[in-house]
Amino acid sequence: MSTIAANGIRTHYQRIPAKDAGPEPPVVVFVHGLAIDSLASFYLTLAPPVAAAGFDAIAYDLRGHGHSDKPGHGYRIGDFVADLHGLLDALGVHRPVHLVGNSFGGTVAFAYVAEHPDRVASVVSIEAEPPTEPWAARMRAMMAEAVEKLAEEGAFSRIAEAFGTHHARLAAAGLKRLTAATMIDDLPAGPLLDRPGLDAIRCPVLSIVGSEGFQRDDLGALERALPNCRTEVLAGRHHSVLVESHRTVRDLLLGWVSEHTPAGAGAR
Repeated sequence: MSTIAANGIRTHYQRIPAKDAGPEPPVVVFVHGLAIDSLASFYLTLAPPVAAAGFDAIAYDLRGHGHSDKPGHGYRIGDFVADLHGLLDALGVHRPVHLVGNSFGGTVAFAYVAEHPDRVASVVSIEAEPPTEPWAARMRAMMAEAVEKLAEEGAFSRIAEAFGTHHARLAAAGLKRLTAATMIDDLPAGPLLDRPGLDAIRCPVLSIVGSEGFQRDDLGALERALPNCRTEVLAGRHHSVLVESHRTVRDLLLGWVSEHTPAGAGAR
């Protein structure tokens, strides 16, 4: 297990060096989702093939998740952005990176590029959106509903019967993360992006969404909201497209990073 001090906390990360690459290969940074997620979701799906294709791959556990520190407070979007910035500085990664964010991880990626546009080459957003007022309202409602349902008597037994004991354990861990700290109050507090903030996200963005996912009511909303965004819709898929279609997501990601990497900067 690798940990490093970044932004005042210990952050757990995994770095897979690029295979057969030049001295400064492009860097792809993976940012996972909220509550039930960790860097393992990328370590078991996208990170190894990215490294095999000639790009440095970095995945890390967000604060409050996995093996990273779990402070009792400090879960605003700005805290997650500062953690990512501190991690890249601590690892000596100062050239622009490709950020790949799943669900809430994509929200962190958008907030990061809004604050540090010179440090980001592109963003791959997987079922994610920027931190705006509408996003904050939905997050507040979704977290409150999740806590209410999981607190019901027999909730974890029902999850185990329907989806298996592994999912029940994930749900229990997610409930603990949401309620053991100030996450529920902090996350919707932002800082949030307004219209000028969205316009400032000028790097190339690939938005991968499921046709039945969280953006099903308007699959092209993100493409219209950002200056330089392309949308890929995976038919019949839900919010968990990374799990449901990780090979398709992998191929889209590899093609995207190669397309937005200068000639000669990837694998030899």
